[in-house]
Amino acid sequence: MAVSEEECSSAKSRSSSSASSSSTHYLAKCVLRGSVVLQVLYGHIRSPTSLDVVFGKETSIELVIIGEDGSVQSVCEQPVFGTIKDIAILPWNEKFQVRNPQMLGKDLVVVISDSGNLSFLTFCNEMHRFFPLTHVQLSNPGNSRHQPGRMLAVHSSGCFIAASAYEDRLALFSVSMYNGSDIIDERIIYPPENEGDASVSRSIQENSIQGTIWSTCFISQDSCQPSKGHNPVLAILLNRRGEDGNVLLLLRWNIRECAICVISEYTEAGPLAHNIVEVPHCNGFAFLFRVGDALLMDLRDPHNPCCLYRMSLNFLPNAVDEHNFVEESCRVHDVDDEGLFNVAACALLELRRDYDPMCIDGENGNVVSARKHVCSWSWEPEHHKNPRMIFCVDTGEFFMVEISFDTDGVKVNLSECLYKGLPCKELLWVQGRYLIAVVEMGDGMVLTLENGRLHYTSTIQNIAPILDMSVVDYHDEKHDQMFACCGVAPEGSLRIIRSGISVEKLLRTAPIYQGITGTWTVRMKVIDSYHSFLVLSFVEETRVLSVGLSFTDVTDSIGFQSDVCTLACGLVNDGLLVQIHQNAVRLCLPTKVAHSDGIPLSYPVFTSWFPDNISISLGAVGHNMVVVSTSNPCILYILGIRFLSAYNYEIYEMQHLRLQIELSCISIPQKPFEQKQSSSSINLVNSSRVDAFPVGVDIGKTIVIGTHRPSVEILSFTPKNGLRVLASGMISLTNTMGTAISGCIPQDVRLVSVDRLYLLSGLRNGMLLRFEWPDASKVSSSELPRYQSLSSSLENTYTALSGIRVPTSFSPHLCEANLFQKTDDLPVNLQLIAIRRIGITPVFLVPLSDSLDADLIALSDRPWLLHTARHSLSYTSISFQPSTHVTPVCSVECPKGVLFVAENSLHLVEMVHSKRLNVQKFHLGGTPRKVLYHSENRLLLVMRTELSNDMCSSDICCVDPLSGSVISSYKLELGETAKSMELVRVGSEQVLVVGTSLSSGPAIMPSGEAESTKGRLIVLCFEHVQNSDSGSITFCSKAGSASQRNSPFCEVVGYATEQLSSSSLCSSPDDTSCDGVKLEETEAWQLRLAFSTTLQGMVLAICPYLDRYFLASAGNSFFVCGFPSDNPQRMKRLAGGRTRFMITSLTSYFTRIAVGDCRDGILFYSYHEDSKKLEHLYSDPSQRLVADCILMDVDTAVVSDRKGSIAVLSSSDRLENNASPECNLTLSSAYYMGDIAMSIRKGSYLYKLPTDDMLNGIDLSHNSIIAGTLLGSIIIFIPISREEHELLEAVQARLVVHPLTAPVLGNDHNDFRSRENPVGVPQILDGDMLTQFLELTSLQQEDILSVPPASLETAKSTSKPHLPSPIPVNQVVQLLERVHYALN
Repeated sequence: MAVSEEECSSAKSRSSSSASSSSTHYLAKCVLRGSVVLQVLYGHIRSPTSLDVVFGKETSIELVIIGEDGSVQSVCEQPVFGTIKDIAILPWNEKFQVRNPQMLGKDLVVVISDSGNLSFLTFCNEMHRFFPLTHVQLSNPGNSRHQPGRMLAVHSSGCFIAASAYEDRLALFSVSMYNGSDIIDERIIYPPENEGDASVSRSIQENSIQGTIWSTCFISQDSCQPSKGHNPVLAILLNRRGEDGNVLLLLRWNIRECAICVISEYTEAGPLAHNIVEVPHCNGFAFLFRVGDALLMDLRDPHNPCCLYRMSLNFLPNAVDEHNFVEESCRVHDVDDEGLFNVAACALLELRRDYDPMCIDGENGNVVSARKHVCSWSWEPEHHKNPRMIFCVDTGEFFMVEISFDTDGVKVNLSECLYKGLPCKELLWVQGRYLIAVVEMGDGMVLTLENGRLHYTSTIQNIAPILDMSVVDYHDEKHDQMFACCGVAPEGSLRIIRSGISVEKLLRTAPIYQGITGTWTVRMKVIDSYHSFLVLSFVEETRVLSVGLSFTDVTDSIGFQSDVCTLACGLVNDGLLVQIHQNAVRLCLPTKVAHSDGIPLSYPVFTSWFPDNISISLGAVGHNMVVVSTSNPCILYILGIRFLSAYNYEIYEMQHLRLQIELSCISIPQKPFEQKQSSSSINLVNSSRVDAFPVGVDIGKTIVIGTHRPSVEILSFTPKNGLRVLASGMISLTNTMGTAISGCIPQDVRLVSVDRLYLLSGLRNGMLLRFEWPDASKVSSSELPRYQSLSSSLENTYTALSGIRVPTSFSPHLCEANLFQKTDDLPVNLQLIAIRRIGITPVFLVPLSDSLDADLIALSDRPWLLHTARHSLSYTSISFQPSTHVTPVCSVECPKGVLFVAENSLHLVEMVHSKRLNVQKFHLGGTPRKVLYHSENRLLLVMRTELSNDMCSSDICCVDPLSGSVISSYKLELGETAKSMELVRVGSEQVLVVGTSLSSGPAIMPSGEAESTKGRLIVLCFEHVQNSDSGSITFCSKAGSASQRNSPFCEVVGYATEQLSSSSLCSSPDDTSCDGVKLEETEAWQLRLAFSTTLQGMVLAICPYLDRYFLASAGNSFFVCGFPSDNPQRMKRLAGGRTRFMITSLTSYFTRIAVGDCRDGILFYSYHEDSKKLEHLYSDPSQRLVADCILMDVDTAVVSDRKGSIAVLSSSDRLENNASPECNLTLSSAYYMGDIAMSIRKGSYLYKLPTDDMLNGIDLSHNSIIAGTLLGSIIIFIPISREEHELLEAVQARLVVHPLTAPVLGNDHNDFRSRENPVGVPQILDGDMLTQFLELTSLQQEDILSVPPASLETAKSTSKPHLPSPIPVNQVVQLLERVHYALN
């Protein structure tokens, strides 16, 4: 876990040796992927019938679906280990022929990236991720301006692809229609690369495309499918050098002659054209979007293009009056204190001639154009006679345009304004009525088209950019949460970011439920959509509560025996409930008092079955079948239900078997019914069902058991054939030392069916196993291990059923068999596919529904969500405290409820699958730049800029961390902008020191030197006042008491013993108006000015120093300041230093000071208190534009720069007394993220599992680094030992070249992670690459580790002679499990 830097022990840190820190190795793991969506695609990705949405997110690719309620649900997200430049869908064409039948009818994803490749991706349902089919080399890796690789265009038929450069060049490809290995058939680059030829040069001059390519699209020419002889036409919007306007060029590719020629060009006096868009299903028509208007172009004759219709955008119909409109239009804003643009636009910045990367504090484009322009658009996906398009203009207004064709020609019908909100970067109209709208620096939306209007439906969360963050540990939560400054004005917000699956806490009872031994929810009828009863079992008691508007006790109306401990219960048939306890099996018919479908009697009817003088130890209830077992002697009973008369049933014994091995668990898979739907959040593809089960498996007649052998067994029971063993799996596990692992007895077993049938088992030692049926082609008696299955331990004991002798023993022999054909060659030996450890306590598996493809909650030390559709074993932590029991609760009021038992209380929560991010939003307005947590007052301090306030544009506000309410604010002077702030201790109190800018111009010259500006240093004190005394303070709400602010959720606590009222359910965590916590009536805080002074330069950085001083920068100077006599009203500058360039960061550790500027990187200083002088000790060996920096100890600094890298600098190998300003720091390691970290923090991290016995006594708690980026991602850098680094480095070297785990876009992984860093610098390990190892099966893991890649054989630096060959799989899995466990 990670804790805030303030809570780390400074005394322990000071006493530690710096030498150990300098040799620390790191592993980087992205725990929250970037939320910026740059491209949105739509197609048949998972299957020919599924309609899926793909988000292109610059450094990752995400597959999502739109649920029936309009929510966006993530199916999978994977890093690409590169930077996506453009992405498009290659639609399936019926004339395509492929070797792999699984690709028939599926669309492909085409990507161009910084790898220089044109990559073709397909989605693999088995591996649950994208895989590359092929890569076509376009250019050298990187971001070349003149080589193709910037923009994609795909022909509507899927037969042609165009890839353009930023300037001057493009490449065209034809897609193969034949059954070959290559997707690309023909290719051509225009202009040709051999420009030295005189004839070629003349041709280029005559048909030049020299200039900046703004937009491209193919123009369909006829309705027939393109064939080999078809010559495609490409439209290009080009800006030639020296020209003010853009020109539309039409190019034709003559495939037979292998030549491209410009056939015409079109220009029209008027505003600037910026995009060309083809009209679908209308051959030869396209829209030319310009600033202020849009032209419908007739390109049916490409030699004579003409404009058919001009649609003015400046006189659009008035906006409709929607209650949720955003009135303030979005502008282009700075995203950080120094004015850098979004990372996503970095590539486009190369086209700006006036852009200087050193000009990082300029006023950039805060000007709203007087003329409207189309910023995003999307065509209706269905094929209609009249195409319709929804577009958004830069004022945030949405319109629909319809093109119709009749005898009078083409007509363009423009609607009234459908909706008004924020300007959208991307729109996607999905089939049906939903529209996805992506906002660049704010939350996106899903809109619904109804009755000619667009209505808000759900939110697509976007937390980018993260400008600052603060890690806070609420002690009653027992895990951390992060407060982050996200977004820009007008959508600036404070976000609470938590790890794991998001849950909404709805209800919590008093801690009066001691001794709970089990929880179950039961339906009244098999086809019911909702649960009817909640059963709670105690040590010597059972209670049944009704599920509805209120949870009331109905035990007496159910018929369950209340003075016993229930072992299992369930619905055996409509209206028939079964209770299994130690002494009997009871069949109950509830009355109408308990349920409306109950029997019309005053008391329930029940009947019981009793074993012969032995106690029942286990039981399970299925459809028309009950299974129980005893332990001494070990007997398995199969019971049935028989109807006798009205309200009169009996339980009878169908078969009993004496066992030699005791059973440890039993489960009966529920027979699927059409009325029920899967509760899995990702198993929504049509192919999720299994077409054919393995031989003998008939759901409804199948029993799954675990034994003390230990083993898992799959049994089948029919009245005719009795009990048969279908499959067995032996559990025999060893640790890395080669000794057997104890406690491998199954605690729970579940049968799962997603694409294939497999078995999950949770063990009593905290491990999780996955078994699968072996591939039919690989099953042979010589290959599979032999062991004694349950069938050989059945004794010849039988019972008569309708005069038929039921066999009770079966031969265990196994021979070659086809598993999907009826055969008697049983049982089958199950293959152990994957092993994971998720804790040290027994693992319980609880499905979220009765469906076989439902996701499961794996409950051990803490709850995990097990994704059943994933390959191998994939699980994510649930953001909830450790619990002892859990059961799903599905009711009308709470259809996705889950009931946890924790700390003797019942907690009703809802799994929020619609929230792709576990993030809570507090809307603050403006742009929040800095956040601090004041632990003494339990307040958040937020620095805001760009406020829409006539009195001030910047302030410091106090925010309640529970409700998000602004309690008070200190407003700066008009024209003054806050730039930095920090909490500083003065005696026994803390004050807030704020640095500001008094100038509106840029702070930094293009050369990196500081401008001649002024700033102010302000000291603010905290005052606790009554409301009556604070009339000058603006109060939005009152602060909560300390005891009420401990929990981050607004919880309602009910203390009724017999009734849990759901009428008091709290609203969503996203709703900041939730008032479940009563705030104090008279408590308030305000910030009071204690001292201020003006400095020559903007104050961009402030830092505490030695618990009694603080550091402050002003331009390229910085000062050591203090408070004489601990008086906050008196501040004195004690010493000063100066750098060559503008100072952007200050940090300290004990006596060491690290200064970061915008060119010279990191400089180490030391302050001598006796002489009151600063001494320059070390310098950065490289030029570096510093974004943020922290000191891990006196010798080690971790710095993030504005090019997307993290570097570790050290001075531990140098002697300080011999130091001089020319002494350079050593670059210990580096890591290129492809994303700029504006905020990095230090915390304590523990990744040792409690079960790691061999590591007892070793302190694995180190300082970790947490980075928040402009793309909205959170990356943690974990310190690991040298031995662990060497082991994982060897694993990573194999993963980066293996087809299953290599970078999906074809990047050279080593080159990508080394970018922007000197050659030969050791790399930080890539945790995203390494964790792919856990997603593989055991056989795949062994295959990767067994054969070393060629790169390891030739590279001396990576050869580790002391590493075993092959590398032990268990050792790697154990280490990566510890990392995964702690990060979640």
